[in-house]
Amino acid sequence: MASRHLARSIVMQSLYEWDFNGEDNTKLPAIVEKNINEFGPGIDEIDFIHALVDGIMKNRKKIDAILEKAAPEWPISQIAMVDRNVLRLGIFELLFGDREAVPPKVAINESIELAKNFGGENSGKFVNGVLGTIYKEIGEPGKEYPTRDELAKKREEEAKEEENKEAKEEKKRTKNKK
Repeated sequence: MASRHLARSIVMQSLYEWDFNGEDNTKLPAIVEKNINEFGPGIDEIDFIHALVDGIMKNRKKIDAILEKAAPEWPISQIAMVDRNVLRLGIFELLFGDREAVPPKVAINESIELAKNFGGENSGKFVNGVLGTIYKEIGEPGKEYPTRDELAKKREEEAKEEENKEAKEEKKRTKNKK
């Protein structure tokens, strides 16, 4: 299992346990640490896990309000606990996360995979539908956004242009000194 996928899995499992045990925010840090030790000993993405959990909790009211709007026929309390927490994670990454580190489509696909792995028979479809609705509602950011390879190529071209510019200036200075 890829490190970031495992990290998201630990976040989802921690949110599930926190939700199941009455949403006591004081217990969440201990739940997260227990799950890191149990499911991801030696994982490199501990900061990523904490950033996700902290970000979700900081934005929970906003996330839940967005979830209610995106799935109006499903009050939050009636959404299956796994699906609810997968959606909280997905919405956080989609709307509040770093889009360069986690492009919107990656956030959606990761959430769908978590729903398929941990949820019920229709969880993947449900999560896909809700996150797809939110993605379209916000104007499909990143749809025209360049891929990482395209960004790397652009940065390389910009660096070459800068080198050429500096070389021309140096040549000009040398010529003027003669």
